Amino acid sequence: MSGTAARYLYLARHGAATDDESELSAEGRRQAELLGERLRRAPLSAIHHGPLRRAAQTAQLIHDRLDGATRIPLQASEAVGDYVPYLPARHELPPETADATLERLARIPRQERELGPDLARAALARFTGPVEGDRPCHELVVTHNFLIAWLVRDALDAPNRRWLGLNHANAALTVIRYAPDRPASLLFYNDMGHLPPELHWTGFPPELRL
Repeated sequence: MSGTAARYLYLARHGAATDDESELSAEGRRQAELLGERLRRAPLSAIHHGPLRRAAQTAQLIHDRLDGATRIPLQASEAVGDYVPYLPARHELPPETADATLERLARIPRQERELGPDLARAALARFTGPVEGDRPCHELVVTHNFLIAWLVRDALDAPNRRWLGLNHANAALTVIRYAPDRPASLLFYNDMGHLPPELHWTGFPPELRL
């Protein structure tokens, strides 16, 4: 009978996009290339990316810089797209910020709000937890800020609403380890060590950039 082995889930937000978010900007392309250089010798078995062009472009630029890239499949997945993973009820939110938070979420397109919870459950089922067999699994998911926040929240056993307030910079790296018989471990969060200072903190609101 086969056992289970650790899963190492690498999470990256897409690179910085153009103003209309239709594709990567020049800065975003460079961010993706540098992340690919960092991951060049990582033992990745697959790269998954969301369906939007900025995520697909980021994944391709990373893929092109990996050792043995021809053996590493690129796979598009709706489950790692851009959507709201969980809509909190008013009573779940701090009273002093509840109205502003709900108003902000209401401005997100309806499809992203209505389809999001089902897609978020699919992402948890597909990408979290140990894997069958005796060999560790290393997979990269190139996605968007909301899903990274959702998966980090889950790894920390935080309440569903706590995906709110977790911000991830463009092309930063987060790694979660799911080992058998132990809680998930957050090994890296929002790590920008591969980026020069001028490419740090993109994707954050101006008031949160350091």
